[in-house]
Amino acid sequence: MKWITVKRQTRQENRFAPNMGRVNAKVTYIKKQVLGIPIKTLHKYRETYYGKVKDCEDCVLSK
Repeated sequence: MKWITVKRQTRQENRFAPNMGRVNAKVTYIKKQVLGIPIKTLHKYRETYYGKVKDCEDCVLSK
């Protein structure tokens, strides 16, 4: 059994993009886990409608 693992999880989320407004995007989280318990989110990114991959820092949900 491994002590530390890295897991990737994808889910649909509502995001806000300044140019398009509210966007329903696939957001992928890469999380570090110790014994199956999530400890830290290493990176999160989203896939656009056209297949491009963008960092989630570009879109802000609280507008």
